[in-house]
Amino acid sequence: MPTRESRRLRVVVAGGHGKVALHLTRYLAERGHDVVGLVRNPAHVPDIEAAGGNGVVIDLEHAETADVAEVLKDADAVVFSAGAGPGSTAERKYTVDRDGAILLTAAASEAGVRRFIQVSTQGAGAPAPGGSTPVWAAYLDAKTQAEDDLRKSDLDWTILRPGQFTDAPGTGRVTLAGDRVTRGTVPRADVAAVVAELVLSGGAVGRTLALTSGQVPIPTAVAATGA
Repeated sequence: MPTRESRRLRVVVAGGHGKVALHLTRYLAERGHDVVGLVRNPAHVPDIEAAGGNGVVIDLEHAETADVAEVLKDADAVVFSAGAGPGSTAERKYTVDRDGAILLTAAASEAGVRRFIQVSTQGAGAPAPGGSTPVWAAYLDAKTQAEDDLRKSDLDWTILRPGQFTDAPGTGRVTLAGDRVTRGTVPRADVAAVVAELVLSGGAVGRTLALTSGQVPIPTAVAATGA
């Protein structure tokens, strides 16, 4: 069965100025694919262009589903890699990490884009540990609700739960499992490489995958998750 790597793809990435998203843009653009990064700040567009993509200014906190669906039209895959970011309030964890993801899911359905990859977080799907700050508890709850909404859709979804991000160089080797893995870290570059492999292979549909650094080459790890 031919993989998606054999043809030129159009991939739309929400949170296009994030570090994972910029790594993903470079990775896909270097392989001849078209990447559109969604950002709310026009000043971030040049950075996306420097990575080989195209920036589109649209604010998922305030946009209408139809407006986002128009941007997604003719896309082959959509990646949600947005987040309110460090220092944001609990309220914005819900308006960005939850509501932004739900909006993008609805827009993908409206635009007829089947493939959807959601970058979530390690710890989602379970209550926040005792002693968590209100913001951290809100973050995990927002990510969990976003995951639950995506699972109810009819999209070809994959949910990725990375461990704590680092800016270390990517190793190209990870632990990727359908079960919870020991808490750990993972370079942003490797997270992006896993997302790219999921896009290009079309694999792991309907799977929720935990991701940390490990010893398995990324293409092998993704292939082992099933088509």
